[in-house]
Amino acid sequence: MTQNNVLLEVKDLKVSFYLTEATVRAVDGVNFSIEAGKTLGIVGESGCGKSVTARAILGMVRRPGKIIGGEVLYHRAGQTIDMAQLDPEGPEIRSIRWGEIAMIFQEPMTSLSPVHTIGNQMIEAVQLHKSVSKSAAEAVSVDLMRRVGLPYPERLLKSYRHELSGGMRQRVMIAMALTCSPRLLIADEPTTALDVTTQAQILDLMRDLQEEYNMAIMFITHNLGVIAEMADDVIVMYLGKEVEVADVDTIFHSPSHPYTQALLRSIPRHDVDVQRLETITGTVPDPTAVPKGCAFHPRCRHFVPEACLTPPSLLQVADDHQVRCTRAYEINEHLAAAQTE
Repeated sequence: MTQNNVLLEVKDLKVSFYLTEATVRAVDGVNFSIEAGKTLGIVGESGCGKSVTARAILGMVRRPGKIIGGEVLYHRAGQTIDMAQLDPEGPEIRSIRWGEIAMIFQEPMTSLSPVHTIGNQMIEAVQLHKSVSKSAAEAVSVDLMRRVGLPYPERLLKSYRHELSGGMRQRVMIAMALTCSPRLLIADEPTTALDVTTQAQILDLMRDLQEEYNMAIMFITHNLGVIAEMADDVIVMYLGKEVEVADVDTIFHSPSHPYTQALLRSIPRHDVDVQRLETITGTVPDPTAVPKGCAFHPRCRHFVPEACLTPPSLLQVADDHQVRCTRAYEINEHLAAAQTE
């Protein structure tokens, strides 16, 4: 990664939720960088800290949650801002949030207002960050809706959210996120609620807009198939920690963490004739009762008490490839030997 082209650096980010019965470490020392014009994919099951990480970047963690450590370094025009230190309701972070770093959510039905027209919400979003008249903001809104492939945008501006299909609502959310030509777009499960055809259209749209705007994307999903299509680099998260970090080709062709390997085995493949997909044993543990040592060990087929009950560090197994597994070298040597037999 070219250091001069790094847009955002997250260093040792920690977010905890202070509940009555326990304290939950939702994000526990995560590190990554996002380069301008590139896509970082963050993948993992529900409850692994992906969305909390995204919200922490934008200062959108609400009580009882709190950022308790780390840095979120945003680089712009010769200036570096630690967004983790800004007042989450202050003017500085609000000028960055949506203006320079925008976010689209999994379910636009809950993000769009039910009592205001699409036009009112679009125009307000434009005027919030640009000093333009209402008519000029409306023209910008129409143009953006055309760019995201929405038909008859003038008519749609007068519509309410319930009058639009799921795919149209998601396109509206993307258009709203692009009102200020953000340098980074955070997409939190943006296609999960969509059918396969609409999902493919939204992914194509995001790739086209990324190229047009030279925009970085942080793409959060549980779907490795989407990661394969969208990402340049990938972080696999489990219970608030990154367990594997590599480029997308390495993740799919040389995965080194048992969790990543298990996720890949559970994906349907057209080139393999199987009667039944493999599943990962068990579920993500309760975050108030994280297992001792490696958090994945209760579900891992390679569990060995003497190795796996010690908290693992993030190992550098190759250039730009890190794995949080004490037995990573041993497991991969065994797998490589099995493949050559």
